[in-house]
Amino acid sequence: MELLSLVLFLGFAGLAVAGAAGLILFRHPLNSALSFIVTLIALAGLYAMLSASLLFAVQIIVYAGAIMSLIVFIIMFLNVRDADLPAEPTRWYFLIGGAVVLTPVGAFLLKVVRQLPGADMSVPLPEGFGGIHAVGQLLFIKWVFPFEIVSVLLVVALLGAVMLAKRKV
Repeated sequence: MELLSLVLFLGFAGLAVAGAAGLILFRHPLNSALSFIVTLIALAGLYAMLSASLLFAVQIIVYAGAIMSLIVFIIMFLNVRDADLPAEPTRWYFLIGGAVVLTPVGAFLLKVVRQLPGADMSVPLPEGFGGIHAVGQLLFIKWVFPFEIVSVLLVVALLGAVMLAKRKV
């Protein structure tokens, strides 16, 4: 059973990284959006491995389903062609330069995380982890103030988007 879990974890993690790389590397927005869907589905698989049923369902239904369907629909509605995209002759230089700069930072963070106490990743999950009751308790009792701040920020962003869209008409 341990081997199956390890294979599934490596598979989902590899898909998540490959999807994220595709999101950055593909030039066409539709291909990038489809790569992002792969990443979201892989993350849902990782949530399922953690027995976080609510997070798994929300990840599939809300993020990979509703939001990404809307984004893909908008991209397809705009009918972006390769000829419409701007030329990016220095794109690969920036990507390679970014990878060169971020590699030491990633190595440093990995070293720091490995030295943290309890970094052996064998910490047992609490009962009901990721379930609707546990998430509800955290969201509406412990994290209610940040939750309300985020909801106010989303309303302000929505009003700003409506005002900007109204100004262009």
